Amino acid sequence: MSAPVIDLRSDTVTRPTPAMLEAMFQARVGDDVYEEDPTVRALEQEAAARFGLEAGLFCPSGTMTNQIAIKAHTEPMSEVICEQTSHIYLWEVGGIAFHSGASVALLPGERGRLTAAQVEAAIRPQNVHYPTTSLISLENTHNRGGGSCYQLPELAGIADVAQRHRIPLHLDGARIFNALVATGQDAREYGRMFDTISVCLSKGLGAPVGSVLLGSQAFIQKTKRIRKVMGGGMRQAGYLAAAGLYALENNVERLQDDHRRARQLSDTLQTQPYVAEVLPVETNLVIFRLHDSMPAESFLAQLEAQGIRASSFGPQFIRFVTHLDIDDAMVARIGAALQQLAA
Repeated sequence: MSAPVIDLRSDTVTRPTPAMLEAMFQARVGDDVYEEDPTVRALEQEAAARFGLEAGLFCPSGTMTNQIAIKAHTEPMSEVICEQTSHIYLWEVGGIAFHSGASVALLPGERGRLTAAQVEAAIRPQNVHYPTTSLISLENTHNRGGGSCYQLPELAGIADVAQRHRIPLHLDGARIFNALVATGQDAREYGRMFDTISVCLSKGLGAPVGSVLLGSQAFIQKTKRIRKVMGGGMRQAGYLAAAGLYALENNVERLQDDHRRARQLSDTLQTQPYVAEVLPVETNLVIFRLHDSMPAESFLAQLEAQGIRASSFGPQFIRFVTHLDIDDAMVARIGAALQQLAA
């Protein structure tokens, strides 16, 4: 019997556990467009309460929650400040332009993280030639930064800038629970700093689908119309929401295991002669650059031949992502495969 395939491409590849499936099968449901699904309501309330915010909106994806938030915060001829490698800019199909007709002010961060001084300098003065700065968006953890995390004083400084200039502050928190577990931060601190937060349930938390947009009651009421026009209104969505609830209740603290395994992979990679550099590992993402003598395509093909999948992340860059379907035995098997490539 062949060994199971190890999939390091993303933490979105996980499958529901038997316990999560049972929770889905037992869910009480109704028509969510009519706001009659009790399990969706429970998920939205639970997610909002964790961050100390008033309300939530369950959506099919993090791209949708981000784009709904941007649409609700902006208008045409306005501008969004974000880091130049942000997911909302690079990986959401130009949605800011398509949905919102807004411009983007791209700032170079340190592994995806911005400073308060950078953000304040990017705010547009009132001038008929300029778009109006209408939103500041941060990402934590930062995907392209290798799962890097903001520290609370850094976030507080940016939040102060946003409040002084009366500009909403949005968080793309696709992997926010990874950041919370890695740093020991309190989720409610985020609710005090950010106007809106997008939380993904289908990455490290292991749900099959779904994200929740969090904010004030009035804001979330406004976003329901935007979700509808984007085609995100779902009917008996409680079966999916039940998976999200299970994930929040059972799969947060175990993220520390993913982080530990990512550090183990990083340690192994740093000893390999074909690896030029490994970005610092703070959470469950391991991004590394190969020497030119080891073409990325060849590296990925050799791993695939041993039943290990990974993804290219730019010229000569590779990304490994640990998740709840990766165990210690698999990490040992990956380590052995990496050693063989150097032989």
